[in-house]
Amino acid sequence: MYKLSFFVVAFVMLTSCGDKKTKSEENAPTTTSSDEGMPAAPEAAPDVSTYDPNRGLGKFSTVDLGDKLDVAMAAEGDKIQSVKCSSCHKMTDEKLVGPGWKGVTSRHKPEWIMNFITNPDPMIDKDPKLQAQLEICLVRMPNQALSDKDARNLLEFMRKNDGVK
Repeated sequence: MYKLSFFVVAFVMLTSCGDKKTKSEENAPTTTSSDEGMPAAPEAAPDVSTYDPNRGLGKFSTVDLGDKLDVAMAAEGDKIQSVKCSSCHKMTDEKLVGPGWKGVTSRHKPEWIMNFITNPDPMIDKDPKLQAQLEICLVRMPNQALSDKDARNLLEFMRKNDGVK
């Protein structure tokens, strides 16, 4: 009976391991070729000529901020940054893993910040300043999957950090 139990447990463990693909195989881009057996052509380099460095790349084309700080939004943004951002970014101009946030709202337009928060990968691929920053920091900003509302609250917190009252 002991041997039978051992084999049943071993069988269940082996079959429950799931798909045998590795993580890198799952994330690898698939390329096909029209000619059977011929290697696919490499992907073309991103076209930076269509990139707007003031707006960035994403769905935000205008962001209305208002003259005064929205304290409630900034408080929500503070909660978000403490969970998702503070391990890589300081509130000063000092670099941690990523660059410090001091002055970010004076260096970039609100649309650019919102697009970068919600769409970092395509922007890093196209923005020359972000590519230069990547060479300094050596780590790509991960997509934190923030909602539009969370991103807007985070922007308001950045404004507070930069002294907007």
